[in-house]
Amino acid sequence: MKYDEKIRAIKLRRQGKSYNDIKTKIKVSKGTLSLWLRNIKLTPEQYKKLYFTAKQQNAYKLAKKRQSEINERKKMIFLQAKKEIPALFNNPLFIAGLMLYWAEGDKSKKFEIIKFTNSDYKMIELMMRWFRKFCGITENKFKIQLHIHELHNKIVLEKYWSKVTKIPLSQFYKTQIKPTSLQHRKNMLYNGTCSVRIYNRDLFRKINAWKINFIEKIAI
Repeated sequence: MKYDEKIRAIKLRRQGKSYNDIKTKIKVSKGTLSLWLRNIKLTPEQYKKLYFTAKQQNAYKLAKKRQSEINERKKMIFLQAKKEIPALFNNPLFIAGLMLYWAEGDKSKKFEIIKFTNSDYKMIELMMRWFRKFCGITENKFKIQLHIHELHNKIVLEKYWSKVTKIPLSQFYKTQIKPTSLQHRKNMLYNGTCSVRIYNRDLFRKINAWKINFIEKIAI
């Protein structure tokens, strides 16, 4: 029986199979397999194929492990958010900010970027209070980008929105300037659009979990 297995193992090795592949077909120890196959030489092409196959398998294992870790982290964030909702439910600022982000915030899950954009300085002020109070964001993590029209004074508006957000100009992205339409020529009080961005995937997931748990709590 062992002799037949040895012959089969040698045949498989000469076909360019890896030790792991052979072990799935022939139930012997790795030590025994190494002893049987120690004198079998593979061709350069066979070695190359085994190398790339092993590389692909390792990449797949790493990706699978990484996805498992991400899923576990998402689950942990969701459960933590669920625990927090009862204590936050009666806080007017929390509910106002959550509803405002739900309505106006970026919901794209592809990049998981927290982004809130509006031209109303009151809404921007409220969301900045919300981010600071409930999201635990350090000040240097806030990024701001403005969209204005050609008729606007870029420097004046950057200072204006810096005052509204309490974020220094060093954390502003390059202001986007658009051609001025007739409508905006008539509206000289328009101060452009302010986009607040936070690059934090865990927080993106937490805000989404807050929203889901809030919806469940009010049974929409």
